[in-house]
Amino acid sequence: MTDPRPVRIGLQLQPQHADYAEIRRTVAAAEEAGVDIVFNWDHFFPLYGDADGTHFECWTMLGAWAEATSRVEIGALVTCNSYRNPELLADMARTVDHISGGRLILGIGSGWFQRDYDEYGYEFGTAGGRLNDLAAALPRIRDRWTKLNPAPTRDIPILVGGGGEKKTLRYTAEHAGIWHGFGDVDTVTHKSAVLDGHCRDIGRDPAEIERSVAVEGSPQDSGPALYDAGVRLFTVGQDGQGGYDLARLEDWIAWRDERNAG
Repeated sequence: MTDPRPVRIGLQLQPQHADYAEIRRTVAAAEEAGVDIVFNWDHFFPLYGDADGTHFECWTMLGAWAEATSRVEIGALVTCNSYRNPELLADMARTVDHISGGRLILGIGSGWFQRDYDEYGYEFGTAGGRLNDLAAALPRIRDRWTKLNPAPTRDIPILVGGGGEKKTLRYTAEHAGIWHGFGDVDTVTHKSAVLDGHCRDIGRDPAEIERSVAVEGSPQDSGPALYDAGVRLFTVGQDGQGGYDLARLEDWIAWRDERNAG
């Protein structure tokens, strides 16, 4: 069945190789351009370019974005589960939810960038162990939201990022409202079908989970095929090397408007 949700466009504004004033200006420009969501990411060092280049922390920045914006949703793509106690993360998310007037998305994943772990003193462990930790954290986060005073302003959307078929997609079916994946249309179609299967196994309607993907290039190249595969949230990545250029984002916004009008 065709997903009746409208197309949404996200921007992952990667907080590397730029000063904060430039990041803040770009967030404002993206909001003015009409983007639906602005994401950052949860790392402590650049992922490419100069490995020791400028970089800023995720959640402190989200708190600032909550005050600096008025319409767009905000979140991390994605928070690393390993870096914060689940109850603390739930409280942080609830607080940014209130600061933003109910515009936070809690994006979360199991973590993978070993340098972050090594330099900040977290145990890297194994991929399986980190996934098990994520499985334990998700219900704790949701439970803590029921105990906080004041409560979140809304049922904070949880976005799970990753494509592991046995664990990550199962956790997505159990806890998330958005699944964020990577890859070409065939990969996304396959992973989405696996997610549908997990939903059926636990008695959940697969249509409750919005499908999201990172996109490159122009919307004409990949947008229609991904849309037909069920994707409704398309996120453009931008880093600060040489300054942020929103031309490609604006192309995706224009494609969104045309698609939704049709």
